[in-house]
Amino acid sequence: MPKPLDLPFDPIARAAQTWENRFGDSKAMAAVTAIMRVQQILLAELDGLLRPHGLTFARYEALVLLSFSREGSLPMSIIGQRLMVHPTSVTNTIDRLEKQALVIRRPNPRDGRGTLAEITASGRDVMQRATADLMKAEFGMAGYGEDELQNLSGLLRGLRVAAGDFTSP
Repeated sequence: MPKPLDLPFDPIARAAQTWENRFGDSKAMAAVTAIMRVQQILLAELDGLLRPHGLTFARYEALVLLSFSREGSLPMSIIGQRLMVHPTSVTNTIDRLEKQALVIRRPNPRDGRGTLAEITASGRDVMQRATADLMKAEFGMAGYGEDELQNLSGLLRGLRVAAGDFTSP
């Protein structure tokens, strides 16, 4: 859990007031700033929950993705697409998981040039224990009800569609 700032005021609301006075409408700026701050808070909390398992959220996501695949392995390029990260980030993540013996690399039998990342039995075990901890903590979202979580996901989905994350409705 991140250390509370305990400020006597909401700095985003204060910035929105100042923005309003200097530039005009501040609704979008305040919303983006709040999203960015929430991302920092959630990442710190989730990484704190995952640290005892030797994971970061990025490494956890890769393990989950591999565990979802039929054979427990995926090409590196597909991992990048599904996690929506740059190929360099995928390589770094898989390097670290491989050093922890949670993932192995092997040649892709369908493509002589490609490489597969494959989750190991240890990787599955760590991922399952980490998932139990994240589920218990409700992924840092325990303060919200089911309807609120659905509404929030729906609102953010619109941004993702507009950014081209996916094309299906």
